[in-house]
Amino acid sequence: MELKNCMESLVWERLDSVLRAYPEMCTCQKCRNDVVALALNALPPRYVVTFAGETYTKVHSLEQQFGIDIVAALTNAIDIVSRKQQHEKK
Repeated sequence: MELKNCMESLVWERLDSVLRAYPEMCTCQKCRNDVVALALNALPPRYVVTFAGETYTKVHSLEQQFGIDIVAALTNAIDIVSRKQQHEKK
């Protein structure tokens, strides 16, 4: 296994469920990437190099505060990106 930031996977897993609460938010790939990048910059990384480490991180992610932190970071990022979208308007 190579070096991996498990936080990235966890943020991507939650993105669609959080975006459902913001139907006015653009969901093009550029905006989605911007939201995830901003959220990840606000969250602590969770690097692993073994499958056991990945399993531990995923179990830890089930803790309520960990999930709340991810949702809060995504919500804040959605707010920022929705006000300053960087993609070309059609």
